[in-house]
Amino acid sequence: MVEKKKKQFRPKARLPKGLIDVYGAEVRALARMLDRVRGVYDLYGFEPLETPALEYTDALGKFLPDVDRPNAGVFSLQDDDDQWMSLRYDLTAPLARFVAQNYDALPKPFRRYQSGPVWRNEKPGPGRYRQFTQIDADTVGAPPGAADAELCMMAADCLEALGIPRGGYVIRLNNRKLLDAALAEIGITGGEDDPQRLTVLRAMDKLDRLGETGVRLLLGPGRKDESGDFTAGAGLDDAAIDKVLAFLGAGGGSADETLARLGAAVGGLEIGAEGINELRMMAELFAAAGYGPDRIAIDPSIVRGLDYYTGPVFEAELTFEARSEDGQLIRFGSVGGGGRYDGLVARFKGVQIPATGFSLGVSRLYAALEALGKVETGAGDAPVIVLVMDREHMGRYLAMAAELRAAGIRAEIYMGASGVRAQMKYADKRGAAVVVMEGEDERGRGEVTLKDLVLGAEKSSEITDNEAWRSGAAAQIAVKRDELVAGVKSILQRTAS
Repeated sequence: MVEKKKKQFRPKARLPKGLIDVYGAEVRALARMLDRVRGVYDLYGFEPLETPALEYTDALGKFLPDVDRPNAGVFSLQDDDDQWMSLRYDLTAPLARFVAQNYDALPKPFRRYQSGPVWRNEKPGPGRYRQFTQIDADTVGAPPGAADAELCMMAADCLEALGIPRGGYVIRLNNRKLLDAALAEIGITGGEDDPQRLTVLRAMDKLDRLGETGVRLLLGPGRKDESGDFTAGAGLDDAAIDKVLAFLGAGGGSADETLARLGAAVGGLEIGAEGINELRMMAELFAAAGYGPDRIAIDPSIVRGLDYYTGPVFEAELTFEARSEDGQLIRFGSVGGGGRYDGLVARFKGVQIPATGFSLGVSRLYAALEALGKVETGAGDAPVIVLVMDREHMGRYLAMAAELRAAGIRAEIYMGASGVRAQMKYADKRGAAVVVMEGEDERGRGEVTLKDLVLGAEKSSEITDNEAWRSGAAAQIAVKRDELVAGVKSILQRTAS
């Protein structure tokens, strides 16, 4: 009896849900984008910091694992000592741990920036990934006012450094204390877990999307959407709803005009007056530094994330519109945000240590730059390909590549085993602008042939007959061997222009 051959296990090549691969030109373009942001952070005097991807979970604070759900919100594991560790879900919690651990040795205020991946164990969706990159800047140890204003100005400078024109963005500014005052004005004084408070906040946060009519329904009896689904409302009476909408609508015009309307809405309460004074101080600093309301504007309709913050809160919003590939109108909205969080380091130190920070969402910002045509693709990214015509002369090809690299030109020798036709296809797939060829004839003449693939593609689109095909030879030139570098540079300069 013939023994049945055991089937060999082969793992299925698949990407985990909610994650993406990024390759080649996009990796370089993202790196350039981050370098521009880092450059602005550096100009402002912030210092770089790197922290590990893993932290002890109790240090993260927001998502603590329990027996039944050790991975709630974060990706967690246990080490040899049975202590829970988690992949960081943002860059701020590791900063708080670092500051607490090194507090005595650090300059105060402590100013740092950091970029890197973060992970969320949440349900993925379109454009919502479980791993994404953030780039943050924070000041720890500075009181409210100037440090918060500086971050708003720096956020505006970052967007302009990336090529987003003035008028295509706005940094919107609010204050947690104003929100608390607005809720107190309508009798909501419960904590962050108060169901009615949460419902009111969610309704306020939908002003941009649903308008005043939709928010009024969500603050009151509830709202049925276009699909027929009903969302229960907060149950406020008409007088309370009017107060909330007056607060949300207080923005617009100059900073003085906005602050006057906010004073009428919530200035009668001590906490409201305190928030207004903080915003007034910041507005004066913006004006002194030349940052007008077209760049930074007070906007009380910013609600998202206010539970986390203790004072000023700001959001970088892109205001330009673009068209998708299928012609649909796109608005990118918020690409970053931040604010004052004076309670985070206190979890470790037991005392209040003021802190304020700002974070850019890299993926959304990159998509916006693509829509604007502002992604730096880097014309010189693709390598020059040195073809291997005769394998016994590999040393000559290695020498050519070495000369090009010494001149700062990215160069690659074809390392496969295929013939010239396949090598040319390979160069096309690599996006190369130039290939270098040296066969027996060229060697005998002391020359190399340089083929301009970009010009060749342009010429090929014009070919209608044999004569036109022969004229396409202009896409390749022969140069003396010792003129290799100069010839390649000439083609690359033409291509870049």
